[in-house]
Amino acid sequence: MVEQWAMKEEQRILRATAVVTGGTFLSRVLGLIRDVVISGIFGAGPWADAFFVAFAIPNFFRRLMGEGSLTVAFVPVYTDYLTRDPAEAKKALRAVGTATVMVLLLFTIGGVLGAPWLVKLQVFGWRSKEAMPLAVELTRICFPYLFFISLVALAMGVLNAHGHFAAPALAPCLLNLSLIASALLLAPYFDPPVKALAWGVVAGGVLQLALQVPFLRKEGVSLKPLLDLRHRAVLRVGTLMLPMVAGIALFQINQVVNRLLASFLPHGSISYLYYADRLFELPLGLFAVAIGVAALPSFSRHAARGRWEELRSDVDFSLRTIFFISLPAMVAIIVLRIPLVGTIFQHGAFGPKETVFTAQALLAYAVSIGAYGGIHVLSRAFYAMQDARTPVKGAALGAVVNLGAGLILMHPLRHAGLALANSLAAFANMTFLFFLLKKRISLQVHPLMRALVRTALASLAMLPWLLWMMTKVDWMATGDYGKKALLLSATVMGGGVIFLGTSFLLRSEELKALVVGVLRRPPEAPRE
Repeated sequence: MVEQWAMKEEQRILRATAVVTGGTFLSRVLGLIRDVVISGIFGAGPWADAFFVAFAIPNFFRRLMGEGSLTVAFVPVYTDYLTRDPAEAKKALRAVGTATVMVLLLFTIGGVLGAPWLVKLQVFGWRSKEAMPLAVELTRICFPYLFFISLVALAMGVLNAHGHFAAPALAPCLLNLSLIASALLLAPYFDPPVKALAWGVVAGGVLQLALQVPFLRKEGVSLKPLLDLRHRAVLRVGTLMLPMVAGIALFQINQVVNRLLASFLPHGSISYLYYADRLFELPLGLFAVAIGVAALPSFSRHAARGRWEELRSDVDFSLRTIFFISLPAMVAIIVLRIPLVGTIFQHGAFGPKETVFTAQALLAYAVSIGAYGGIHVLSRAFYAMQDARTPVKGAALGAVVNLGAGLILMHPLRHAGLALANSLAAFANMTFLFFLLKKRISLQVHPLMRALVRTALASLAMLPWLLWMMTKVDWMATGDYGKKALLLSATVMGGGVIFLGTSFLLRSEELKALVVGVLRRPPEAPRE
């Protein structure tokens, strides 16, 4: 029975991951188009730096208060109510939703009023008389985005707990479409034109929230307010969120530290880090974050019912799957960093110099794809057990490593040193979480190591093909974007075929599980 339940949960996680990955893939493609448009129009100068700083501030708090903590704290609590008392679950949701709206309104007003200080903390080293006041103005326009996107995060938690993953996964597409339209259609009507992007951010938040409403109603969710701040669900979610917010703040502070240190480097450094991070987050968002999102409801069900063996099995499976996907992605990005950056971004105001500098940062970021994926899985295992303190300690360790390494590496390696410091912090965090979870639920190291060796061998098998394709065109030359895009696509697809073929020859259990889990409908859950 345990094996049948474990197989059912593995397939449920994989099918949910496939849905999230599909929506995220579309969003990432649109995101790349968005960044291509922005890089072509605004380049990597003071205007672009000002917008990226302004957009990063509400994004930081979104990750702090939205899907980073609110969703993750709410899902285990709401799942527990759905399991034990479905009628009370509806009242709990209304109470939590009302409290969330009240907190967000106060926080948004404070953010708009405190924009000058928030910007100064981000870019203390700026001396430009143009960029600083523009960043403040753009921050004030962008900040209400936090209100809407945090409510999207709450809706995401509700829908995920009900087994619906599509609408939350597709929501970011609307933000990207809004920014693309703002840059192409509205920019000429603003002075400076970059203000259009800030208004596009706010419009994107409204559209994302509107997308969730019909699906919430379909699940029978009431949107009627309930002012009951003493409801046990509000207290439980708040109790879980406080250490989560601290942990995510420490985790996200790495990005703030990078921008702060980059502000002491030449203008453009923040933009190089931003563009590199966008490419780095493509595989991270497609697979690592997707598996973490899909696995949390299953982890929470196991923890709520005291099924520790099943929880251990699902965590082990999720980690092996993460590494099976992230290792080949890491190898491909490291080898193809110049073709990736040049093909996607090198046009208009973004020239060969910007391509080289962005590729340097991408190389430093890429080595930690697997580490970030592991953090997403391991932290959610602790959250499912309603332990938010341990991820805080891991994030604190990562923040210390990032700051120390950043100060050491920023002078010899400049912006690439800041990206490398971020990667070192991720490895420290993941290692800390892994060994504490191993102690908590007796995770097995040897099966994971065997899977890592198989995956590493299959990933290295791609190298001859990738290196050979690198010689087929001058990737640094301007122009021939169609030819480069076709060659890059063929290179990536060919590498993927080699990786999967080698994995098949090595009898990879992860490959078999992925094929079976995605193609076969999961069996019905056994009755309690």
